[in-house]
Amino acid sequence: MVQTPPSLFSEEQYKVDNANAEVQALVETPSTETEIDLEFLYTRDIEFRQETIYFLVVDRFFDGDRENSEGHNPELYDPKGEDWGKYWGGDLQGIIEKLDYLKDMGVTALWLTPLFEQVEELFVGNAAMHGYWTKDFKRLNPRYIGKDEDPSLNNTQETRNTTFDRLIEELHKRNMKLILDIVCNHSSPDTSGSKGELYDDGVKIADFNDDVNHWYHHYGEVQNWEDDWQVQNCELSGLATFNENNSEYREYIKSAIKQWLDRGVDALRVDTVKHMPIWFWQEFTGDMYNHKPDVFIFGEWIYSHPSDDRSVEFANNSGMTMLDFGLCVAIRGALAQGAEGGFHLIQEIFDQDNRYSGATELITFIDNHDMPRFQSLNPDPEMLKVAIALIMTSRGIPCIYYGTEQYLHNDTDGGNDPYNRPMMENWDKDSEVYRSIRLLSGVRRLNPAVSMGSQWQKYLTPDVYCYVRRYRSSVCFVALNRGEDVTIPEVQTDLPDGEHTCVLTRNKFEVVDGKIYNLELPERGAVIISHVGERVKAQTIVRAQLNGVHTQPGETIVVVGNCPELGNWDISKAYPLEYINSNTWFGEIPFNESAGKLISYKYALWREGQSPLRENVMTRRWVVAKEGTVKWRDTWATGRES
Repeated sequence: MVQTPPSLFSEEQYKVDNANAEVQALVETPSTETEIDLEFLYTRDIEFRQETIYFLVVDRFFDGDRENSEGHNPELYDPKGEDWGKYWGGDLQGIIEKLDYLKDMGVTALWLTPLFEQVEELFVGNAAMHGYWTKDFKRLNPRYIGKDEDPSLNNTQETRNTTFDRLIEELHKRNMKLILDIVCNHSSPDTSGSKGELYDDGVKIADFNDDVNHWYHHYGEVQNWEDDWQVQNCELSGLATFNENNSEYREYIKSAIKQWLDRGVDALRVDTVKHMPIWFWQEFTGDMYNHKPDVFIFGEWIYSHPSDDRSVEFANNSGMTMLDFGLCVAIRGALAQGAEGGFHLIQEIFDQDNRYSGATELITFIDNHDMPRFQSLNPDPEMLKVAIALIMTSRGIPCIYYGTEQYLHNDTDGGNDPYNRPMMENWDKDSEVYRSIRLLSGVRRLNPAVSMGSQWQKYLTPDVYCYVRRYRSSVCFVALNRGEDVTIPEVQTDLPDGEHTCVLTRNKFEVVDGKIYNLELPERGAVIISHVGERVKAQTIVRAQLNGVHTQPGETIVVVGNCPELGNWDISKAYPLEYINSNTWFGEIPFNESAGKLISYKYALWREGQSPLRENVMTRRWVVAKEGTVKWRDTWATGRES
């Protein structure tokens, strides 16, 4: 049994959070003759908002086992690394050997391209080195594990002693998490006359060309990308597209992913989510959460944007968050391509955060495996540092594409696919970007304002952007400059008065009346000041988030309930939440006396000089876990005057 955590964001609590997948808390059972499985009456929470994600293409990271590189078809392997469409040898043993390099950089979660067994043929001159042409969702790609671990020779779902399992073990030893990349939309293209041949742990169960049980759609490729029906039912680039209406398919894909969760996977990244209906994702995520309540899931809705209603609906109602393409495009425009609007383009994205129910959980990034790398657009390493500082300190969960910390890029054909997937070459722990990521990852873990707080613009021009992250008494002030040296006469920081030190440069800054006067920003530079205030401490911490309530300045959302922590229905003693944006209030509620008990609660709105406004809803009921961290995600019900 773990001890009461001293603080949510202390190192000890960080370890506890990472162990939550293995720790089953005991809760007091309500007096009843009916047997209740209390495990499913609450959701334990692995807090991904404080993570720093590192995304790598497995085949292009590091070859730790030369014996597995040829796989079943040696023609698909290029040992010289010259044919960009073939395998180059990266594997899971190579990742294991570089885990300390990643941990020392501040990486806390590792997202790998899909690890499943792939088709072993060329399609348009390319092998499935990227991992998105799956043959068997229950088997590992033999090129990534030991030669004697080949799933065609061993039932690796039973033995569970493969290189994959050792990777999980080594990650968890370092308090790092594994994100499994999965594809539910499609299997494989037409290779040598076969298409969509699908296997269940080695047993063939479906074939696009002999689809007697209707596992696939047969509508041809998408012709009109503005037609939602085509986008959800037709093929992407000739890939066999699953028929989600087939219950046998749904059972297969869900059972396959559950097996990997059982082997220690902490989170899921889901490919091509816009190409399947939202009801499928609601069913899929619901089953995943029932199987592993603390799993974190995010999806790829290609070029999602806060002004796109369908992608916003997905983010709010699918059961998973998503990659923030809208912010990515704005950052690339402002910082890599020198767009005239500059930082205004980025602020315009943040101004629409209220469209999301969970803007602080969007995955932020500046490039990935489907677009030219940031430095293929702008090779200036100083501008790269500004972009990294932005995603590491603004709202959302940052994701670093492999090699960025070593300035890795190949500009052939403008850096487009496949040239955005070069082999990792350097492992220099002294590179400036490596150092920046390490320092800012520490800030993310230790300062709750950065991982969970609100974001407030304080100064904005096309070239200069100052903002504050704030949660309770914790603050992080950020000033970014994409242009030449500049001095800002004064800027509000919300920091306590006194001398403060920049996280990156160690330069000192004096704050007077909450402001820095004559703030000097170097050319393409950044100033980041972190102040950690009092942290929430308790046996159990409930992270309560409320969406859908519209408040005015001076109004506060509170949680009131039938327990001491929530005021025993005395609304003057209710627990106040923090404003995040005009759609979201959030707070960590400490539970000690009521930990492990069944409670009732509802939300209310404090209004200065007026009666409180309570939700017009029956009280919510929840069994609070006896220890650890818990999520509440609620939507405001139209209120009534007290």
